[in-house]
Amino acid sequence: MNTSKNTGCYKLLGALFLSLCSVGVFAETSIAILDFELNDLTIIPRTPAEIQRTSSIKAMLEGELKRAGYKIIFIDSNIQRENNGGFGYLFDHSEIAAELAEKAGADYILVGRLHKPSFLFAYIMGHLVRANDGQLIGHYISESKGGDKKLTLKGVESLAVKIDSDLDNIYIPPPPQSRTVHRSQ
Repeated sequence: MNTSKNTGCYKLLGALFLSLCSVGVFAETSIAILDFELNDLTIIPRTPAEIQRTSSIKAMLEGELKRAGYKIIFIDSNIQRENNGGFGYLFDHSEIAAELAEKAGADYILVGRLHKPSFLFAYIMGHLVRANDGQLIGHYISESKGGDKKLTLKGVESLAVKIDSDLDNIYIPPPPQSRTVHRSQ
């Protein structure tokens, strides 16, 4: 019996086995992100600036998760509205959100809300739901102080870290921007 032929055969079979096993490792995790709802409890609710801020969160989060390597699945806003039984319905009914994700071909869906109890801060909230069984994977809350776009982005980055920690753990948030102080002479 020729052992060199057997050794070569075993090496070939081993390499084939490893390559088949690693295919799943490199598969992209897909996430659908719904439009965020605004729950504004302030004295002057739903100002144009706050509505604009709320509508910008989805795009910011998609950008952060896409940069990390997640595949973003689009769900039309009209389809979201058709399946939403009213404010907070999809947020509170994971099984309906999961059906939307499954129809769109996503592994997960994030249902989000901007909860604003004060002019000083707001909470960016999200429910991550697995599409194939409707299981709520995570309930996330990130605080955002003020309405500034940079502060909202920091809250979104915090949300992306929390989502990623329950999924692939591949997201690295951008480093804080350093300020350069120029001294006058």
